[in-house]
Amino acid sequence: MFQTVIHGRGGQGVVTASELLARAAFAGGAQVQAIPSFGSERMGAPVVAYTRFSDTKILTREPISRPNAVIVQDPTLLGAENPFEGLVAGGQAVVNTRLSPDQVRELCPDAPKPSGDLATVPADDIVREYLGRPIPSAALLGAYAALTGQVTLEAVIDAVNQLFKGKVASGNIASAQVAYQWVQDHRGQDQMGAPHGIAHVEVDHPTTAELPRVIAGTPEVTNA
Repeated sequence: MFQTVIHGRGGQGVVTASELLARAAFAGGAQVQAIPSFGSERMGAPVVAYTRFSDTKILTREPISRPNAVIVQDPTLLGAENPFEGLVAGGQAVVNTRLSPDQVRELCPDAPKPSGDLATVPADDIVREYLGRPIPSAALLGAYAALTGQVTLEAVIDAVNQLFKGKVASGNIASAQVAYQWVQDHRGQDQMGAPHGIAHVEVDHPTTAELPRVIAGTPEVTNA
């Protein structure tokens, strides 16, 4: 069984991300379970959702306490919460942030240590470019597909097409494709540079002294 916990805030599509992941895993032949969010539904409040998939029937329906993978949709949670709590040894994580993996580890000691198991992705920049709204769910699932290999990018795209239509679908698909390529290009590196197709955004990591400002939610860099 492979278990994933998705952390975000109300209004960021955390529940939708859980459903998209479940649909993508189901397309690959897995038994799946998407558990709706736990936490306040208030806009901006911390929200958690869970997704399980397995080759065999899933009997448990409890919240996931020992995930194999974590997705962090909002970087401000890195300072306010410990989204990596309970992550199994060898677990993997995708974080929506311009921070480098080492900077995320500095803030959250429980973050994955091997360089190849923690992907930081500027998903907000990606979705602003292709979707026009700050909902990074599909982009982060594209990154998740590249990092974990548990679902394919094609399955993520199919799941998006099942839930969305028109420009919303095409924007989410483009975001997932760009984020997937970002992780493919930068896995195991101190990720820098702009995602493919967004050359006008300079992704410079903040210094250690700037981390409190970044985690408080102020802009990390200014678009060129």
